[in-house]
Amino acid sequence: MAQQQAIKLKIAGKSYSFTLKHEANEEQSLAEKEELYRLAEREVNAYVTRFEKAKYEGFSTQDCLAMAALQLAISSVSLARSREVGSEDLRRLEALRDEVMKNREQVRTYFENRR
Repeated sequence: MAQQQAIKLKIAGKSYSFTLKHEANEEQSLAEKEELYRLAEREVNAYVTRFEKAKYEGFSTQDCLAMAALQLAISSVSLARSREVGSEDLRRLEALRDEVMKNREQVRTYFENRR
């Protein structure tokens, strides 16, 4: 049975209600989900505040939110790309492992045939 928890977040001065759900097969608890939402709330508000303090001429709160969303999306894409590099490195290591295993078999066969 799924557990639920209602939370309210305040983004750029406006409150938003969310219902967090936890299924029995999920690793992340409701408390962990709430913490994630609260951290995201703080991060978005920090970006918005930075843009508001910079006093860009003609920037509304909506503009500041858009710039915050852009910055967060750039960070997300950058992180995803850095993980892809890790995946490529893993593929290279697996190929190297396969080559070593193949060479190991050839060496073993060579020495067995010399007997």
